[in-house]
Amino acid sequence: MQSPQTVAATPASPLETIALDVTGMKCAGCVKAVEKQLTQHPGVVSARVNLVTEVAVVECEAGAIDPVALAEQVTEAGFPTQPRLATNAGEKAKEALSPAERHALENRQQLRQLVIAGVLILLSGIGHLNQHFISFPAYFSPLTNIWFHWGLATAALLFPGRQILVDGWRGLRRNAPNMNTLVALGTLTAYTASCVALLFPQLGWECFFDEPVMLLGFILLGRTLEQRARGRAAAAFQALLALQPKVARLIANPTDAGATPRAKGNDFGGIEIPVEQVRVGEWLRVLPGEQIPVDAEVVAGQTTVNESMLTGEPVPVMKQAGDSVAAGTLNQSGAIAIKATRTGKDTTLAQIVALVEEAQIRKAPVQLLADTVAGYFTYGVLAAATFTFLFWYFIGSQLWPDVTMLSAVGIESHSAMHSVMHHASGIDREPPPLQHSALLLSLKLAISVSVIACPCALGLATPTAILVGTGLGAERGLLIKGGDVLERVHHLDIVVFDKTGTLTTGHPVVTDYLPVGNFLPESLLQLAAAAESGTTHPLAEAIGEEAHRQELSLPLAHEFYTEPGLGVSALVEGVRVLLGNADWLTQQGISLNNSEQNQAQQLASAGKTVVYVAADGQVAGLIGVTDTLRPDAKATVSRLRQMGLRVMLLTGDRLEAARAIASQLELNPDSDVLADVRPDAKAAAIAQLQTQGQHVAMVGDGINDAPALAQADVGISLQGGTDVAIETAQIVLMRDRLLDVVKSIQLSRATFNKIRQNLFWAFAYNTISLPVAAGVLLPTFGLVLSPSAAGALMAFSSVSVVTNSLLLRKSLSTDN
Repeated sequence: MQSPQTVAATPASPLETIALDVTGMKCAGCVKAVEKQLTQHPGVVSARVNLVTEVAVVECEAGAIDPVALAEQVTEAGFPTQPRLATNAGEKAKEALSPAERHALENRQQLRQLVIAGVLILLSGIGHLNQHFISFPAYFSPLTNIWFHWGLATAALLFPGRQILVDGWRGLRRNAPNMNTLVALGTLTAYTASCVALLFPQLGWECFFDEPVMLLGFILLGRTLEQRARGRAAAAFQALLALQPKVARLIANPTDAGATPRAKGNDFGGIEIPVEQVRVGEWLRVLPGEQIPVDAEVVAGQTTVNESMLTGEPVPVMKQAGDSVAAGTLNQSGAIAIKATRTGKDTTLAQIVALVEEAQIRKAPVQLLADTVAGYFTYGVLAAATFTFLFWYFIGSQLWPDVTMLSAVGIESHSAMHSVMHHASGIDREPPPLQHSALLLSLKLAISVSVIACPCALGLATPTAILVGTGLGAERGLLIKGGDVLERVHHLDIVVFDKTGTLTTGHPVVTDYLPVGNFLPESLLQLAAAAESGTTHPLAEAIGEEAHRQELSLPLAHEFYTEPGLGVSALVEGVRVLLGNADWLTQQGISLNNSEQNQAQQLASAGKTVVYVAADGQVAGLIGVTDTLRPDAKATVSRLRQMGLRVMLLTGDRLEAARAIASQLELNPDSDVLADVRPDAKAAAIAQLQTQGQHVAMVGDGINDAPALAQADVGISLQGGTDVAIETAQIVLMRDRLLDVVKSIQLSRATFNKIRQNLFWAFAYNTISLPVAAGVLLPTFGLVLSPSAAGALMAFSSVSVVTNSLLLRKSLSTDN
């Protein structure tokens, strides 16, 4: 019988994705426990859980999983969960707090936690200092009294620490111990040992009620600071979510910006409806200062639109009838009427939000080691704490009997404290001498081990960096689709550029038209433009635009035929006209003489694409077309090469034209140019480079680039490209700016470097601190970590990892 954990869909089974909001996770161990719960559910193929965003994405067989039942299963395991259902998204949006209200509530909760943590640390710190280091004046005596500290510890465990204790017990009972389990064991052990010392003074044990109080204080302080840092890490994504408009103004007649509303009753005209109720094809009015509610086409009016929230481009863009506008962008100067073209989850903004959220879930392969370690880490820590206790109780205290002195630091102050207790209780006999207890030393070291080795930093190392990096990218118009992409970018060797529309403007112009025989230049252009009128190829558009510029009338053409990558044919006033490359004419049985070949060679050597024109089986002439380089193409190639990357050119154009472009970019025309590559062979060309052990990025924008984008280790698509190319690519550039290729690679590299730094420090912290907490330095140097110090260091490690991720914003701002 197959284990539920290995249930998988057959290749033919359709898959669907379910998103769940999961709360209650505190560390990487919790993440592993949630993923285990999800993958054990029958029908689940895979599950990914993000600690920072508290989102789980489950891939399962279509129709096989009830999201509510799946959420209930995770909730029963101790992690309150609810599904994200599209059907009631609008209702939830109405019920949910506004961003300002939610931010204010979070601030109040964090402030309350900070106050509680501060009070606990202050009061317990006074007792700790009085016991071990200094004697406070008499008016401090109520704060140094042992019974006060017993009450403080009891109250700390019952109130601010109650949730930690309960969650820790649940984790232990479920056989899924977590960070709270470790903290709960440490605080309860310290509290219990101190109560025994207080109730049975004849044992001569030390009371250390300040330790569990300080430990809880540092844990609460660390979590609050960590939560605030997480909030700053997610700020860019939250700002992106806030761009989504809530209402739209429906109108009936879009003849102008003051269109007649479908109903009366609004000073501005139109009916305000929830944006999710807008249907494709409906007309809407947008006034100055309002957000565009959906993706649409302007049908009346003229304005400027600020698109910086989507593209990062600060300069407003002029929009008039026929232009497209995107949801979430800001209408600035004029009232316009628009026709909805895409709504709901199909809008550009919704797709960007989905891409960014998906990116924050997808894990980098380097995180697999951290996840694997974290999954078993808590068990390892419990084992280490047990081993530490047994070693020091049975062996260490025998080998080094003097070290037990450290379990009762400050004998004089401790005796004085007992003396205060003795006089306060009215007992006339002297308290028993303090015993240097091996039991107390062993307990303290075991508690320190259990607290300091919590895998929080490991769990936060990757998701916080990805959260900051992808959020920064979204701010700057760079969409990076996940942590796995970041790691692949880090290993890149080669960046391959498509030529037309990528390195070039994609708007070629006719520079030469050379007739052959009895054809006149104008008649050659007329024939070519008529035959090309049946296709939308960039070269066809260039020829048509030239004919229009010269105000030439086009003869009637029909029977159009297109052979992709070769050419076209059409019947123009009874004459069969062919346009295309030399191979196309050869296939049709038309040969070129030496003069025609020489003319073509001269055009190609000048970097121009040669279009051959034939009529009734004879060559009629040659047309030279050139596509100018983008203004930033040369700078982009230069920057990439400075970054240690090899840059190559991939094109279906003739070798001569490709070499001319390569020379302008200072590329080697022999080794860095792949020309005459048909669309269906581009992916094979990328695969050939990969077989040589190279990690390849492909930059393209067209449908014919999609296979190559998918084949490449990293596909980079320009937003001006087709939806197919954007869907296939791993990085999408929202601005029509080639230099963003450099910025996307820099951002990916910087983010991945932060991940590696975070993982290094997280592993180093545990590697160094765990032996110290276990007492390795105690026999030689007399150094030992108290439980409260261990708690402070553990909190510091988590906060430092998140803070290091936040520094990514500063470092990139400095670079730019």
